[in-house]
Amino acid sequence: MTDDISAVLARVEEEEAELVLPRFDLADAWALGSRMREAALAAGLPIVIGITLGEARVFHTALPGSSADNDGWLDRKTRVARRYGRSSYGVGLSFRAVGKDFDTDARLDPVLFAAHGGVFPISIAGVGTVGTVGVSGLPQAADHAFVVEHLRAWQSQPSSAGVRQA
Repeated sequence: MTDDISAVLARVEEEEAELVLPRFDLADAWALGSRMREAALAAGLPIVIGITLGEARVFHTALPGSSADNDGWLDRKTRVARRYGRSSYGVGLSFRAVGKDFDTDARLDPVLFAAHGGVFPISIAGVGTVGTVGVSGLPQAADHAFVVEHLRAWQSQPSSAGVRQA
């Protein structure tokens, strides 16, 4: 089981290193969040989506089938990504890979922090972490994969490099 965790952790660490953006602002947050919402609606995913810049929540939506519990999970996972500057999934995997439990070994209140998949830091090259993008409502690996898929797509488009498309 530790080998499986280590392999998944290695993949997640590669994603964290790869998904660094050249820029990200309020307009980007709205555009990325809207694209994620449309994709989730088309797939019938019962999720909430949230994007933060600094401490401000700049995009939030709840889709059919999601609940206030998903908002709570999103908030807890966002605190982990913000505190550690890496994906909430990566943080949880890092603890499990060395036989530790985040809820007890991190010495953080589990009512406020959850190291489960679904929230990814928004990192800007040469700057560092400026915010987060995340979802809650699916199993943690699926939450993480959904965010990674959309960050990759965002990163590969010309507008994410500072060339705005109308």
